[in-house]
Amino acid sequence: MHVKTRLVFLRAGFAVLTLCNNGLCGSGSSANLQKQFETIAKAAKGKVGVAVELLESRESVTLNAQEHFPMQSVYKLPIAMAALHQVDERKIKLEQPIEITTNDFAIGMHSPVRDAHPLGTTLTLSNLLQQMISASDGTACDVLLRLLNCPSAVDGYLRSLGLTNIVVATSEKEIGQDELAQYRNWATPEAFNVLLRRLSEGRDLSASSRQILLQFLTDTSTGPRRIKGLLPAGARVAHKTGTSQTVKGLTRATNDAGIISLPDGRHLVITVFISDSTADTATRDMVIAKVARAAWDHWVNLP
Repeated sequence: MHVKTRLVFLRAGFAVLTLCNNGLCGSGSSANLQKQFETIAKAAKGKVGVAVELLESRESVTLNAQEHFPMQSVYKLPIAMAALHQVDERKIKLEQPIEITTNDFAIGMHSPVRDAHPLGTTLTLSNLLQQMISASDGTACDVLLRLLNCPSAVDGYLRSLGLTNIVVATSEKEIGQDELAQYRNWATPEAFNVLLRRLSEGRDLSASSRQILLQFLTDTSTGPRRIKGLLPAGARVAHKTGTSQTVKGLTRATNDAGIISLPDGRHLVITVFISDSTADTATRDMVIAKVARAAWDHWVNLP
């Protein structure tokens, strides 16, 4: 009878547990998942923040989810949403051509656009969005920030959504010149999961803009060993990664955040941020992969 009652609650869309301040939830199995996160996180040799939520029931399990973490390229997701919002408002157009000059190049940052066009080029807004999200291109990011009239415009867009714990304050070029500048673009895992939830539910963008962005996120080529690393082959994941350089053995940001489609059609939103880590690349990636797999196993096995 207890199991049947619990199933009714789940199907009615109500969470069967409440998220406590320390990240522990009322269900024993969910508390066990949070303990798994704690154990997995130790290998990172740094600070690890996790937020995972089953959208259909709003059941959540977290670890350090209210702490501040540098986003690195994960911040390109809210930039894309701000740009697509302006498309929906008919202030800019997806097909409009945008000139990219050598002054726009994000030196010291990952940029396939810069590398392919050393003298500059012209791309449509749609192409820039694809390069920024799917390839995590730093130059495309800065050109879009210029088009949107500086990072503060993106920050203002986030405030309009009621999100105060995601801050966009600087550009790729500035981060490339000063590695500490990346701490100015920060988020809590909890807040970033709210943004992912809003995107998944289609609350802030038109249906066409949402579909475009989710496809770009699904086509992401970076971080294949992070959220997707230990999931079953063919698992659908729309995600955005973020990675800092490693300087003197310290990596300030190793991140991945996205939406996982479960086999039965339910969805997990997941944010995993690792900051100030002394572990190597393979270990940091594996921490994120193990967190995602633990969440997958938990909810796939939960009716």
